[in-house]
Amino acid sequence: MTAGDQMPEWMLTSEDYLPPKDKDSFINKSILALFGLLSKLRAQDGGKQISFGVNAFFKLLFTFMLILLVSLTDGFSFILIVLTYLLLVLMAMPAKKLRSILAVSAAAALLSFIIMLPSILFGNGYSFIMLPVKVFVTVAAVNILARTTSWTGLTGAVKWFHVPDIFVFVLDVTIKYIMMLSEFTLEMLYALRLRSVGKNRGKTSSLSGVAGTMFVKSREMAEEMNGAMECRGFTGEYRTVSKFRFSPADAVYILINAILLAAFIYLRGYHV
Repeated sequence: MTAGDQMPEWMLTSEDYLPPKDKDSFINKSILALFGLLSKLRAQDGGKQISFGVNAFFKLLFTFMLILLVSLTDGFSFILIVLTYLLLVLMAMPAKKLRSILAVSAAAALLSFIIMLPSILFGNGYSFIMLPVKVFVTVAAVNILARTTSWTGLTGAVKWFHVPDIFVFVLDVTIKYIMMLSEFTLEMLYALRLRSVGKNRGKTSSLSGVAGTMFVKSREMAEEMNGAMECRGFTGEYRTVSKFRFSPADAVYILINAILLAAFIYLRGYHV
């Protein structure tokens, strides 16, 4: 073999490249947070939640009624009745949703408990106990409504209350855009993670680039939707496709809430 046929020295050296380690926990945490948000939104809108066969209109109506009654009551007996009812409903739900609802409700009650601590100094012990319990009950009722009703069902139920179409439209479109922008952001974070090789000293600029691209993308999506609405002759009227159907589960649900209303009227002026 002649000197011209010899292998170049750079071809004989090892090409193992070990990039310096870098912390990319902000990317991983952002991806996990978006995964959690998307999974909740898809489960909420995918019909996988337990609906108990009750119409969304009645659930929304009686949840508001229950919150109003709990806010107005001055007796602890009615609160215990409502709390027992909510716990029975939670027992019929999957364990994962039950833990989530109880955790959120307990956190809200704990926060109100901490806020009401100074009231003990002024001898107002009744409010110190009553307010956190009311917060727990109301937050649990709202979470049960959210976990047992799809987004489309909620927007349709709001329409039955003769809410202006612009508010229903904004609510529905906002939920859909949150899902679409979350999916787009998740893809961008995946691309950022794959391209981040070695030590990246410009994490702030990378994150600001993702935020800026999200802003541009959301503006483009808004313009495209506006053009599509104009082409389809959208006049501002928001219609619901589903028809109202009364079921035996609705009758049972109405009966239960009628009993709660009667208990509120009977026990309102009494304390345990």
